[in-house]
Amino acid sequence: MFCKAVLSILAALPAFPQPPAFVAITITPARSVGPRDARFEVRPNGDLFARAFPVARLLSYAYDLPANPSSRLSTLPDWTFSEKYDIDAKAAGNAIPASLQDTEIRGRIQQMVRELLAGRFRLVMRVENKTTSVYALTVASAGPKFQKAAVTERDCLPAASQESCHGFADGLGHPLTARAADMDDLARYIENWTDLPVVNRTALSGLFTLNSEGWIPMRLPPPPPGPSPTANPFAGLPTIFTVLDKLGLELHRQEAAVAVYTLERIERPAAN
Repeated sequence: MFCKAVLSILAALPAFPQPPAFVAITITPARSVGPRDARFEVRPNGDLFARAFPVARLLSYAYDLPANPSSRLSTLPDWTFSEKYDIDAKAAGNAIPASLQDTEIRGRIQQMVRELLAGRFRLVMRVENKTTSVYALTVASAGPKFQKAAVTERDCLPAASQESCHGFADGLGHPLTARAADMDDLARYIENWTDLPVVNRTALSGLFTLNSEGWIPMRLPPPPPGPSPTANPFAGLPTIFTVLDKLGLELHRQEAAVAVYTLERIERPAAN
């Protein structure tokens, strides 16, 4: 009787959809680990293809965190930066349904990458909101000085970071140059080199084409081993405030609640 009662209760409970996940995953040490070998693509059907990719960058993508060390993420093991992996992950047939809005596609893929990290890297992450000093990215009174991108979110797949969408071109001082990026992308990118977290308060939606010069970083990641150069490579560059002003944007220091992540466990990937 008790078992029947439990089954009746369970049957009466509402059904919640399972979180999206990849149906087949292969992870191997990268065959080639040169900087130019790094690739990360999400194909139109949701399949993920990565080459020479460090786990730290997967975490950055999955949780919208800076790729550089950040006060919003506890210290990661060194191997998550230094060891590179080749990853092939096959999505279910309905992983990216046609009914999804452009703004929902990235969130769906991020959830799938989180499931991959939890399943294959045994990731356990604790998250809490904390009120702290931040820079709020806002639109200047004269309005933005950049154009909408010529592509939509669906046009961006497959997404090969710097060559497609949501990525920024390399350059001295990390110029804010992107073919198609949204304001959340911009805030996250700036945060890699600012002394405070950056939150998007522009209320601008969609993808934009951005072009700017480089700027003087407020902070830098730890230098590589070996002698440090004596010359300042960023001498003569403007500040981030000047660069943003030319784009019709501003940074304002204020207090805000931001998500802070504490890494409780992460392991090298389980065998295929």
